[in-house]
Amino acid sequence: MWQYRELIRNLTVADLKNRYQNTSLGFFWSLLSPLLLAGVLYFVFRNLWGREQNFAINILVGVMAWQFFATGSSSSLRAIVGNSGLVTRVYIPRQILVLSNVLTSLINSLLAFIALLPIIFILLGHLPVTVLLFPLVHVLYFWFIYGLGLLLSALYVYFRDVDQIWQVLVRALFFGSPIMYPLSIVPPNLLPYYLLNPMTQLILIYRDVMVPGDLPSLYGVGIVAGFAIAAYLVGSFTFKKLERRFAEAI
Repeated sequence: MWQYRELIRNLTVADLKNRYQNTSLGFFWSLLSPLLLAGVLYFVFRNLWGREQNFAINILVGVMAWQFFATGSSSSLRAIVGNSGLVTRVYIPRQILVLSNVLTSLINSLLAFIALLPIIFILLGHLPVTVLLFPLVHVLYFWFIYGLGLLLSALYVYFRDVDQIWQVLVRALFFGSPIMYPLSIVPPNLLPYYLLNPMTQLILIYRDVMVPGDLPSLYGVGIVAGFAIAAYLVGSFTFKKLERRFAEAI
């Protein structure tokens, strides 16, 4: 898709502009929204787990990481149906539409994380050197969401219930990931299965490199990499199989 890079850039820029069109704060909503959610979670659960080390920062990092997954997957799900004019009237690789949506969420997420760094510095008094690993983790995360986006957007063209089903799954994954509670509350007999959740591993990896300054575990990186590869392969295969009838189905 390299020859279409200019189109990808234009679609991404247009999506960024449309997302915050007619809003007073513009991009700052991508930072303000997770900050408000993190604040609510902190005040609700501080009496339960407020004594956990770096509880407030861990919630902030967890919510920021989660926001990329929630917005990236949900917006890319509608990438084909929402651009029906491009799908039915001109020929372009349809994956571009999904890619531009995920790139929009990636840019928002990167800017939000950059804005988070001064907050971490103020609360911790320093920034761990391992924060330099953040771009590598985020690229891996991007491919995971892009693969999901290919799968969801293709299915949504034919099955409109996919949107409602996915929103339920996203909410379930939110409470099934250690965003507002520590990993220590998970029953030991369920912990091995709980750690197979790629969102659990991603949140733990982000916290490791951005808060205590620990290197992420190879097991966690392997789980995330495995899911990213599987999501991309399954998403690409499904997308290519179904895209030949997109114009008719829309």
